[in-house]
Amino acid sequence: MLPYSLLRPLLFALDAESAHSLTIDALHRFSCLLPTIPDVAGAAVRVMGLDFPNRVGLAAGLDKNGEAIDGLAKLGFGFLEIGTVTPRPQSGNPKPRLFRLPARQALINRMGFNNRGLDALLTNIRAAKYQGILGINIGKNAFTPIEGAAADYLACLDKVYPLASYVAVNVSSPNTLNLRQLQNQTELDALLGALKARQGELADKHGRYVPLALKIAPDLDDGQIASIAATLRHHRIDAVIATNTTLGRTGVTGLPHAAEVGGLSGAPLFEKSTAVVAALAKLLANELPIIAAGGIVDGAKAKAKISAGAQLVQLYSGLIYRGPSLVGECVAATRD
Repeated sequence: MLPYSLLRPLLFALDAESAHSLTIDALHRFSCLLPTIPDVAGAAVRVMGLDFPNRVGLAAGLDKNGEAIDGLAKLGFGFLEIGTVTPRPQSGNPKPRLFRLPARQALINRMGFNNRGLDALLTNIRAAKYQGILGINIGKNAFTPIEGAAADYLACLDKVYPLASYVAVNVSSPNTLNLRQLQNQTELDALLGALKARQGELADKHGRYVPLALKIAPDLDDGQIASIAATLRHHRIDAVIATNTTLGRTGVTGLPHAAEVGGLSGAPLFEKSTAVVAALAKLLANELPIIAAGGIVDGAKAKAKISAGAQLVQLYSGLIYRGPSLVGECVAATRD
């Protein structure tokens, strides 16, 4: 297998979405040929009642349909999160909708929850050999009105529950109209109340408890963060993922593609997302764990997320620029 330093120029010669699709297809087709990167000894941690071999996971968005689970599992991750999946298939926003900003190790995307729907995702999970921790990230269809969003999330939860290690509830993508409205106190309280009640019913039905995590945006003020923290505690949600992409453009202004509509991820997101982690850590006082994502492009950034109060970290944009070696580097940096 060619080292990523040689593969990257070939991938970057393609447009970003074509390179992404090619990578997912290769990880799927040639997973059996990939060498397995061994776990770093002594890095295991227990979070949400689950035993993670290390603190470093794959963030949602890279493998939306669960097509490359077995290939990704060989890269050394302690857990994988796939999705975001919606009840029904949808094509997402018009192309082009994914842009690289190499000068800042950043991406801008406005994908819009493009995915093949619940049934396709479940088929792919059942076909995979992976036995590790699998998070499934769920969302609502774009054509579902915001007042009907809960029904979409509940439909997803019902179907993914038997196959998930945990379920992540995505209310923070900036690329689905009005989705972030679900972070407001009234809407969030109602949604989490419905999901928590259904979680209890499903735990009784299936004889196993599957944790729920809420994924939030970085574009929140102190009052909004405090409100979300209180709602998480009230409903006894099992974890919070901080954060999704940002609508801000700090650190990339004037660069090619910086004016594109969509969420910014990668290195420029690090400070903003880490500030949310630190604020949540203070408010939650270890009552529920924090999974940190946003701007992790090296081991030092992963360690900083843990120092800010996170128990686990997730990678996505950093992988595009650094390749698989980033996983091992972050595992080593976050080892106790």
